[in-house]
Amino acid sequence: MNNIHLFKFVTPFIYIYVLLKLPVDMTRSSVIMLSFLLGLVVDIFSNTFGMHAAACSFAGFIRRPLLERFVDVKDLPEGSLPSYRLFGYGNFIRYAFTLTVFHHLALFVIESFTFFQPLQMIMKMVSAILFSLLLILVMEAFNLGKDGNE
Repeated sequence: MNNIHLFKFVTPFIYIYVLLKLPVDMTRSSVIMLSFLLGLVVDIFSNTFGMHAAACSFAGFIRRPLLERFVDVKDLPEGSLPSYRLFGYGNFIRYAFTLTVFHHLALFVIESFTFFQPLQMIMKMVSAILFSLLLILVMEAFNLGKDGNE
């Protein structure tokens, strides 16, 4: 969806939904490796030279501490996927929001490599975060009928 620019300003990055939905009990190194590969695939198709791979790797790196902050990971069933049903609405939204913010922050800082237009960068970042989060939460709402242990 990187060719979609709502109002020539907002670009949603919903591929991080894949990172959000990785099994809770995956090892940190596996998550980072899969995150890097996801970002690399996005980079290959969007010709962005590693920006998405770096941002996804960072998001994969901080994913485990975020999970532990919002839910008690030890009490979850093995192989469970993060969801509204498993985490509860509030915890899942906070988890998705926080991971989206960290990913987008890294991506926009890498993309701009400058702070000469901070207001424009902040506006683009905030609008992209909100629009991406909205689309992610809508996609998750379609999974409400499914069990969180799939």
